Amino acid sequence: MNLENKRVTVTGGRGFLGHNIVRILRVNGVEVSAPQHGEYDLREKEAVRKMLSDTDPQIVIHCAAKVGGIGFNKERPGETFYDNALMGINMMEGASRYGVQKYVQLGTVCAYPKHTPEPFKEENLWNGYPEETNAPYGVSKRMLITMADAYRQQYGLNTITLLPVNLYGPGDHFEPEKSHVIPALIRKFHEAVGQGLNSVTLWGTGQATREFLYVRDAARAVVSALQHYDGAKPVNIGSGQSISIHHLAGGIADKIGYYGEIKFDSSMPDGQPRRQLDTTKAKELFGFEATTSLCDGLDATIQWYKECAKYL
Repeated sequence: MNLENKRVTVTGGRGFLGHNIVRILRVNGVEVSAPQHGEYDLREKEAVRKMLSDTDPQIVIHCAAKVGGIGFNKERPGETFYDNALMGINMMEGASRYGVQKYVQLGTVCAYPKHTPEPFKEENLWNGYPEETNAPYGVSKRMLITMADAYRQQYGLNTITLLPVNLYGPGDHFEPEKSHVIPALIRKFHEAVGQGLNSVTLWGTGQATREFLYVRDAARAVVSALQHYDGAKPVNIGSGQSISIHHLAGGIADKIGYYGEIKFDSSMPDGQPRRQLDTTKAKELFGFEATTSLCDGLDATIQWYKECAKYL
């Protein structure tokens, strides 16, 4: 798809991933609308219709989501399922009725079954139930994949679905309630240094593995898929490399200058035991490969946090 003279609306366009997508589009001369959080309640059909009428898009990129770390998912499973499902349903229905030319929805690695052979291949997505703490979020996103297939068949809506891994980078959520593992670790170790603590306790065993993708690489992947991919099948978006939480924590502690003891509380959940994507299809279908190493991405994220911590 040639984006020249196209009008694009990005839900969640002021958020962590969304504002990076908006920036890439605007640099390339695309007319982008990024409604503010709270301006339209996407859980309400009429609000979605008004947003589409106000922004008049030819393309919609649906990034808006209610999401957090393991603690958030454990405390708010109903809210997580309801809000994400309803926003996605209303947005896709609205986009179809409004006649948009292309609809991009962001899924999640949490949709994969709890025990999936590594690296996770897209065809394994339906071979089991997601890890319990992630299930409400993951299943809400799975449901939208089925909806996308149905709307493609009945209404001809060109919907593509991307499945990103854990994102991180400058501008991430560092609030304890919302943060994922990398911002949570950065904040914990930074505060431990400031308070002179001799030990820090982390959730889980430390043996779980995670794959991480720098947010600006993720935004580039979304724009590349928008331009070059029109398929019905979901596509993984990641770096293709994983690391244990134990090794990740040690690396972040070293970068921040925390040299105390790191303890793991095995009575708390690990989340999904292992997580690493097969990213072959993203490269084949729309030429995406991650270019930011975890080391460089962590350096940039830590630097941003140190500069902004007093404002967070």
